[in-house]
Amino acid sequence: MSLGFRLCFFLTGTSILFLVMSPFSSQAECRIESATNGRDAFVKHVSKACSEDERLAHAVHAEELLQAIQRGQEIDLVGVVVVGNLLLDQLAVVDVPALGRLSPLIEEAVASGGIKMLRIIPRALSIRDSRIRGTIATNLKEGYLLMQGRVTMTGTICEEMIDLSRTMFDETVNFSDAVFRREGLFLQTVFTKPARFERVVFGAHTRFHRARFDDSVTFADARFNGLAEFLEVAFDKETSFAHSNFKLGTGFSGDQFAATLDFSEALFESDVYFLFTRFAADASFRRSAFRGQADFSDAEFHGMADFTRVSFTIDPVFQRTKLSGSPPTRGVRRDLTVYAVAASLLVFTVLVLWIFKSR
Repeated sequence: MSLGFRLCFFLTGTSILFLVMSPFSSQAECRIESATNGRDAFVKHVSKACSEDERLAHAVHAEELLQAIQRGQEIDLVGVVVVGNLLLDQLAVVDVPALGRLSPLIEEAVASGGIKMLRIIPRALSIRDSRIRGTIATNLKEGYLLMQGRVTMTGTICEEMIDLSRTMFDETVNFSDAVFRREGLFLQTVFTKPARFERVVFGAHTRFHRARFDDSVTFADARFNGLAEFLEVAFDKETSFAHSNFKLGTGFSGDQFAATLDFSEALFESDVYFLFTRFAADASFRRSAFRGQADFSDAEFHGMADFTRVSFTIDPVFQRTKLSGSPPTRGVRRDLTVYAVAASLLVFTVLVLWIFKSR
C-alpha cells in the first residue's frame, strides 16, 4: 500500500470520526444566551450542559430583575440561578388605569376595595427550569400588585419563601412542575385567566386564603408536604385536585366551588375540613383516601356528589350537611352500579335456565 494511499485513508477516517463526534461535543458545551440591556426584554438562557459553577458565574441578581421590571422589560430566564431577594413593594405606586382597560374582575376588586393606586408589572415574567435562592414577596398589607403579562414559573425550584399575596394576575399563570421548598403564600390573590399548578411540590406551608379563581384551575398531581390552607376561596370555573397528595392538615372551609370539582384519587394523609363549603355543581371524590378526620359539617352539595370507592380510615363527619342520599361511612364505598349490573345478570341467567328446564 503506497504512502499516499495510507495518508488519504487516514485523513478520510479522521474526518468521518470528527463529523460523528462533533454533535456530541457541541451538546456538552455550556451555552449562555444573554440580552439584558435590550429595550424590550431581559433575557438570559443557560443551557442544560452548564455546570453548577458556570451557572453561579452567570447568576442573575434580584436587583437586576427589579430594575428591568421598572424599565418595562419582559423577563425571560431559563436555567439560571437567581440570587438575592426580589421585593416587589419597591415598585413605584401608580394611578389605577382608566375603567375599561382592566378585566371586569379586577375592576370589581379595585372598586370594592376603594383602591386608587397600584403597583404594576406590565410585561410577561417567565422564569423556567431555574433556581431561585432568595425570597420573592409583595409585602403588601393594602393595595394590590397588578401583573398584566403572562406568568410562567414551570420547573423552577424556589428555595425560600414565595409570597404573591394581594397580586392580581390579568393573564395566564403556570407554575407546573415547580418546587416550593418553603412557604407559598397567595393570600387574597386574584386569578382572572386559567391557572396551572400541575405536579407542583409545595413546602412547609401553603396558603390561598380568600383567593379568587375566575377561570379554570388545576392542582392535578400536586403534592402538599406541609399545611395547606384554601380557606374562603372562590373557584368560579372547573377545578381539579385529581391525584393530589396532602401530607398534613388541610382546610377547604368556606370555599365556593361554582363549577365541576375533581378530587378523584386524591390522598389526604391527615385531617381535612370542608366546613360550610358550597359545591354548586358535581363534585367527584372517586377513589380518594382519607386517612385522618374528614369533616364536611354544614357543607352543601347541590350537584352530584361521587364518593364511589372512597376510603375512610376514620368515620367522616357529615353533620347538617346538605347531600342527596345517605353520606358515606368508614371503609370503602362501593359503586352500586356494579352491584346492580351483577344482580341483573344473575336474574337473566336464572330466567334462561328456567326456560330451558321448562322445555
